[in-house]
Amino acid sequence: MSDRYSFSLTTFSPTGKLVQIEYALNAVAQGVTSIGIKATNGVVIATEKKTASPLIDDSSLEKVANVCPNIGIVYSGMGPDFRVLLSRARKAAQKYKRVYNEYPPTNILVKEVASVMQEFTQRGGVRPFGVSLLIAGYDDNTGPALYQVDPSGSYWAWKASAIGKNMVNAKTFLEKRYNEEMELEDAVHTSILTLKEGFEGQMTENSIEIGIIGG
Repeated sequence: MSDRYSFSLTTFSPTGKLVQIEYALNAVAQGVTSIGIKATNGVVIATEKKTASPLIDDSSLEKVANVCPNIGIVYSGMGPDFRVLLSRARKAAQKYKRVYNEYPPTNILVKEVASVMQEFTQRGGVRPFGVSLLIAGYDDNTGPALYQVDPSGSYWAWKASAIGKNMVNAKTFLEKRYNEEMELEDAVHTSILTLKEGFEGQMTENSIEIGIIGG
């Protein structure tokens, strides 16, 4: 009986869950840790940068990416799924720019991406995206913003958040360190310290990736 719910995308299990989304969240939980911190004058997103082999050229790996000049994104989970969503997000930002002659506010872009992710939880022939995203932006009218989007298409605004393998410990650390008066320099320092909490091996400039979105 349980197998039927495991493979059915659009059927709820007796416990009220979409099991395929649970599997997608498991993929996120196995991904490297990513951090987002909102400061008074911008947002910092950071992640571990690990390769499956020392022979891989890590300069070819992109985990922190620009969607448009005022919005950046980082993920935990499956890289190929992230690239699909990044492409969708960039196209949505360019479409908005063509219509309104400006790039979209962060919350508008988040809704677009979340809508795509939600659609993949109910359509036949597809599966949920195996990623969670931290989307950071800076808007002239509203200032810095940080959102987390999960495989179900659910999204929330955060002051600071963590996703991936060491999410629980990272969030606990952030709860102790974060304050609302924090500026970008402090946020960068805090993001590095947070990643260091669960980092395996020696942390170097090549083993982490940091993005800064500021006004």
